Amino acid sequence: MTSTAETPGSDAFLASLSGLVHSVEGSERRVAAAQIEQLRILAAAGRLAETQSAGSPGRVREHDMILRSIAAELGGVMRVADRTVQRRISDARVIVEDFPGALAAWETGSITRGHVMVVVETGSVVPPELRAEFEVAAIARCERDTPNRVRAELEILAQRMHPRSFTERHAEAAAGRCVRVVPGRDGMSDLVATLPTAIVEGVHDRLTQMARAIIDTRGERADGAADADVIGTDTRSTDQVRADVFADLLLAGAPALDDTRDTTAGPLGAIRARVQVVIPALALAGADEPCDLVGRSPVDPTTARLLAGSTPTWERLVTDPITGTVLAVDSYRVPSAMRRYLQARDRHCRFPGCRAAAIRCEIDHTLDQALGGATETSNLAHLCQRHHSMKQFTAWRVRQLTGGVLEWASPLGRTYREDAPQPAVAFTPAAPPHDRSSAPF
Repeated sequence: MTSTAETPGSDAFLASLSGLVHSVEGSERRVAAAQIEQLRILAAAGRLAETQSAGSPGRVREHDMILRSIAAELGGVMRVADRTVQRRISDARVIVEDFPGALAAWETGSITRGHVMVVVETGSVVPPELRAEFEVAAIARCERDTPNRVRAELEILAQRMHPRSFTERHAEAAAGRCVRVVPGRDGMSDLVATLPTAIVEGVHDRLTQMARAIIDTRGERADGAADADVIGTDTRSTDQVRADVFADLLLAGAPALDDTRDTTAGPLGAIRARVQVVIPALALAGADEPCDLVGRSPVDPTTARLLAGSTPTWERLVTDPITGTVLAVDSYRVPSAMRRYLQARDRHCRFPGCRAAAIRCEIDHTLDQALGGATETSNLAHLCQRHHSMKQFTAWRVRQLTGGVLEWASPLGRTYREDAPQPAVAFTPAAPPHDRSSAPF
């Protein structure tokens, strides 16, 4: 039998959960303090090696030898290989010396270690003289959302601040596209393709759609089929089906389960990839403006223009020039204006921290339709299957405020605000001459 303490929603359960949450909060603060302290120590170790080798005729070699020795000494205490410690020293100096603002924000608790790493990774392409400006805007954005959600926006910001155009750098990177095999164990290997992000996303989306179609129609295909026993015992996961379809497409040109006849594609072959890209009007007109592949990362404007020119379905998104708030959506060959508006407004699942693109989510009535909730934009929002189920079957509750703001309440009564995301490619008025105080969003 289930004890009272194990019953979700009971006072004993909530008390136990509350204790765990408070313990996690405390441990997070202590862990952060320890991590920051260690970063500063490692950075100091790197500076010590540099100071000791200053003025030496063989400065580079001398510095490396001293650094190796220091790393080995620290590694003995940390029980880590000296190479690993040397790499950590290098990483620590980058954070402490090149991104002090992010470190300070982490120290005060306004952002987390994950945010700091995103700021460092995305800001590494920004010239040193502009990093302080980048940090200010990046930290302000990090304070409002989770690391996985802010990454794409910070990448776009960094691309805008880079002295070389995104298009030029993408062309150089694309020249290195390749396919390689990484041998594995037990007769398995990894087939790795390095391709432009938009293409990779499209490939993965098409494979996912095909896999879901196969899994969802197992029962229908088993009825009356000659291989009904085989289909009926098909218990492959989505990952396994996706891998099998991938192999079928490369080796045979069509999924093995597709009823392709001659050159006419069957139901699986007819599935086409979907990607959700926000493209500024200036980029469509030819400007070198990074575009946002929703749920992933920036894409170069040339690729975005190719996608816009070949798609049978596109939308025009009108936003407020200052706040970035969605004002209107116009489109062609899409049946539901309401759905188009919600996709433009939400962009991704609206549960705190989730980044699943809206095109892969379900539209949920914030106030259930069975309870009188209206089918209107002020009562609708995108939720992925995981978080839609949480809303239905757990004690998490949500209400929708004006402007598409969602306010989630946890089983303990904690409130998490979910603002409608601003497009990362929103128009920004030019700052007055010699005035760089405006946030570059």
